[in-house]
Amino acid sequence: MMEDVLVKLNLGFNKKRVLFTSTLDLMLRKKLVICFSWCVALYDAETWTIRAVDQKHLESVEMWCWRRVEKISWTNHVRNEEVLLRVEEQRNILREISKRGG
Repeated sequence: MMEDVLVKLNLGFNKKRVLFTSTLDLMLRKKLVICFSWCVALYDAETWTIRAVDQKHLESVEMWCWRRVEKISWTNHVRNEEVLLRVEEQRNILREISKRGG
């Protein structure tokens, strides 16, 4: 289940990568990520049974999205906390799932 979500998210994100240029305002890029990526990642989330492994995968997906927005490679060894500070966000994906009833 989670692997399918990750594949769909990656394909969707790559199709919309033109929208994530650094010429766009950070707030707009964040809204685009939430609009385009989270809707794919959280599709049908209210029916999921979320295990601890799934929580880690979902948090990884969230961080992957924010890293892509800021063009931060994992080889740069930037900590997740620093990425969240740069995009002025907190980890929200699990809260969003619980709001949806998952």
